[in-house]
Parts: sequence; C-alpha cells; structure tokens
Amino acid sequence: MRGDSVKAGQAIAALDTAPHHNALRQADANVASAAAQLALLQEGYRREEVAQVDQAQAAYEYADKFYQRQQGMWGKGAVAQNTLDDARSARQQALATLQAAKEKLGQFESGNRPQEIAAAEAALAQAQAVQAQAILDLSDTTLTAPSDGVILTRAAEAGSMLSAGSTVFTLSLTRPVWIRAYIDEPQLGHAKPGRQVLIYTDSRPDSPYHGTVGFVSPSAEFTPKSVETPALRTDLVYRLRIIVNDADDLLRQGMPVTLRFDTDSVTP
Repeated sequence: MRGDSVKAGQAIAALDTAPHHNALRQADANVASAAAQLALLQEGYRREEVAQVDQAQAAYEYADKFYQRQQGMWGKGAVAQNTLDDARSARQQALATLQAAKEKLGQFESGNRPQEIAAAEAALAQAQAVQAQAILDLSDTTLTAPSDGVILTRAAEAGSMLSAGSTVFTLSLTRPVWIRAYIDEPQLGHAKPGRQVLIYTDSRPDSPYHGTVGFVSPSAEFTPKSVETPALRTDLVYRLRIIVNDADDLLRQGMPVTLRFDTDSVTP
C-alpha cells in the first residue's frame, strides 16, 4: 500500500503464473525430445535391427522353398497355375523385405552422418535456450523491491492487464539519501567531490546533517524555478549531488534544505 516501507528483495506484486508454467512444461518436453533424438543418432543400431534381418532372411528362405515345391508340383500337373503364381509373388515380396532390412541395417552399422548429429545437437541447444527463457519468464512474474524504500504510488490494481514495461509501483529509495543542489560559478571552486557539507532543515536549524559532495555537473544550466533565491533564477549554475551520511526519517523527499560547506573539513 502507499506509504508502506519495503526491503530490498521483498516481493511486492506478482503476475498470473499459469501461462508461464505451461510454457515451461512445453519447453521441458521439447528438451527431452531433442535429447532423446540426439542420443538415438549417437547410439547407432540396436540388436533389434539385426533380429529383423534374421527374420526377413528366414521368411525369404521359407518362401523360396515353398515356391520351389510348388514349381515342381506344377510341372507334374498337381497344382494350378494360380497357386504357382501366388507362391512366386510371396517369394518376391519376401526377397524385397529382406533387401530392405539389409539396407537399413547397413545404414545403422555405418553410423549416422556427422551433419545429422550436428543438426540434432543444434536442435537440443535451441530447445535448451527456449527452456532457459521460460524459466526466466517464470521468475520475472514476481516483482521485487530493488532496494529499501517507501512506496509512493501504486499505478496498477489487482487483476489489471499489463504490458511489458508498465509501471506498477513508484518507490522512493531510503538509502542512499541524496540532495540535488545548485551552485553558482564563484562558489564552484569549493564544490569538489568528497568535500564535506552541512545540511540544515527548518525543523533542525541548530543540528545539521552531514553530507559529502558526490557529483559536480561538468556543464552549466539555468537555475530551476524551485530554487528559492530570486537573485539566482536567471543565472547559470552547476548541479551538485550531495550524499547525506547521517540521514534519518525526518528527511523527506522534496524537502528544501540549506547547505553550507564545512570549513572544518578543509585542509590548509
């Protein structure tokens, strides 16, 4: 909710995970299928292929002997021409089956072509990449806080349809606390990175916070209207970033402060 404090890594929102679980299951199945196909190509032939050749050989020998007997009986007029033709057809069919089994076994014995194995390896790698993306998409269904902070706004309600890159929460980071300030050119020589700064607020006029100059803009810009010094609003200034070293909950986003350089920190 708005105003709640969150910790880094804390889950603050989640998408419907059902479609992503389905995509991951499909990716897992594709990886298993591709891995099995690659293993099949790498393993080569099995004993079953040899047994098929033996069976085809036995079937051909039987058909050949049967045809020889029918042919002898036909010569004696003991069988009809149709019976002899059927026996010849069965013998030719058994021979064709035997030749096909031998050719297939020969392909298995010679092994698969390197290109076929390379294609199977590439298919497995592609399936694994899709699987990795599915795992990443599933993990991205949970929105976690990138840092400690306070929720300023909630841009989406539960059950909303969101597109990629949509804003769900606006988070104000609590650490580190920094101040955007501006300085004119005559004072620029004092604003060196690492210089100590005293930070005064209206609620603590006698008890300043302590900060450090962390960034000095390399280029000048016009003073923003929010700066409360009318004499400087038309002048060119340089933007500073002051890191607050001892920030507490009394410092709020957008609060105006007064900065003074800590003279005690200057080395003679």
